[in-house]
Amino acid sequence: MTAPNCKLIPSGEAYTGKQGFTYLAGLTGASAGSRGICMTVLVLPDGARAKAHLHRGIETAVYVIEGEAEMYFGERLEELLRAKAGEYVYIPAGMPHLVLNRSGAPCRALVAHTGADDQAGIVLLPDLDALV
Repeated sequence: MTAPNCKLIPSGEAYTGKQGFTYLAGLTGASAGSRGICMTVLVLPDGARAKAHLHRGIETAVYVIEGEAEMYFGERLEELLRAKAGEYVYIPAGMPHLVLNRSGAPCRALVAHTGADDQAGIVLLPDLDALV
């Protein structure tokens, strides 16, 4: 087995995640050999809306680079927070949430997960989608 080493990871191709958002592939287990972290860039055009979901066993950290977005969270998506450029958002493992952009402008964010793949652990919650 080869020892881990430092790597430069170029920004990758755009892809659509299970949540319905477009990401730019970045640092993942597949691209860097990481085991407990991944980072991608999320692009939210105005009007973008995720599917309600949670990340089983995986924490999420978000830094809003530009624009702003809303996130409903909680067992019945009863809580709301708004994040704008320069702010961080923490989402604990297993927390149901739904992100959307109704700001009138695009939003870009750096997203990190405590797993090697940003799509790992995602559980879609279609019964919560109609609540927002």
